[in-house]
Amino acid sequence: MSIKALRAAILLSAVLAVPVMAKDITVQMKSQGAAGMMVFEPSLVKANVGDTIHFVPTDPSHNAEPIPSMLPDGVTAPAGAMNKEYILTLTKPGLYGIKCKPHYTMGMVALIKAGKGAAPNAAAAAAAAAKLPPLAGKRMAPMLAEAK
Repeated sequence: MSIKALRAAILLSAVLAVPVMAKDITVQMKSQGAAGMMVFEPSLVKANVGDTIHFVPTDPSHNAEPIPSMLPDGVTAPAGAMNKEYILTLTKPGLYGIKCKPHYTMGMVALIKAGKGAAPNAAAAAAAAAKLPPLAGKRMAPMLAEAK
């Protein structure tokens, strides 16, 4: 192997060895936002496995918690407390449905897509089949369509 080839191989291995840094992403919990009343902004987040989503109560009387039927297989996460930041670290690829418990029937939902490419078919089908209150379902439908 020539010196140039050896240097190129060393440089390439050094570049490939650098870990991809996980990101911190902030989602605001709002009583009034661009999409109307009782919203998460942004309501759809596309992230990578390993990223951490911070749900911040910018207005009072909100929480964030997973929608159990809208999580990747094997993922469990506790509910967040009222008026407190909720932190969700994405551990598996797939779709993560989030709701504000007191405003769920008013359509306060969000969707996190973890991973590149299309959502796994089973996850997308389960999320689409989840029984949501009518306003929550109406807001979730375009997010699911965009996350495919």
